[in-house]
Amino acid sequence: MDGEIRQRKIESYGRAYEQLTAALQGFPREMWTFKPSDGWSIHEIVVHIADSEANSYARCRKCMAEPGSTIMAYDENQWAKTLRYEEQSTDDALELFKCLRRSTYKLIKNLPESTWSHTIEHPENGTMTLNDWLDTYAAHIPDHVRQMTAAYNEWKKSKD
Repeated sequence: MDGEIRQRKIESYGRAYEQLTAALQGFPREMWTFKPSDGWSIHEIVVHIADSEANSYARCRKCMAEPGSTIMAYDENQWAKTLRYEEQSTDDALELFKCLRRSTYKLIKNLPESTWSHTIEHPENGTMTLNDWLDTYAAHIPDHVRQMTAAYNEWKKSKD
C-alpha cells in the first residue's frame, strides 16, 4: 500500500469515534432497539463495535509484536446472542470503543514502513498483513453506519 494512501486510512481510522457518534445523533434513541428484518438493532451494533474493537486492538498488537502468529477468530452472531448484547450498555460500549481506538491510532500513526508488512494468520481469512488489518478496521465503522442507516430507514417505514 502506498504510504500516502495508508496515511489517509490511518487518519480515517483515527476519526471513527467521531464519525460513529455523529451518525448516532441522527437516530432517535427510542428506535435503537428496533430489530430490522435482516440484522441487528443499532443497540446491538454499538455493543458489537466495542467487542470487535477489543479484538482489533489485540490483533494489531499481535501482528506488530509477534509477526506470523495466529489470531483468534470469533462468531459475532454467537457473541451477540450469548453475551446478550441487547442488555449491555451502549454508553459503556461507546466509551470502550473510544479508548481502544484512540490507543491503537496513537500506536500506528508513526510506525516504520517495515512494520506494515508484518503478518498474522487468521483461521478463516488466512494470512493478513498489518495493511490488511488497517483496510478491515478503517472500513468497519463506515460499514456499520450504513447498516444503522438501513435499520433507521426500515424503522421509519414501519411507522407509516
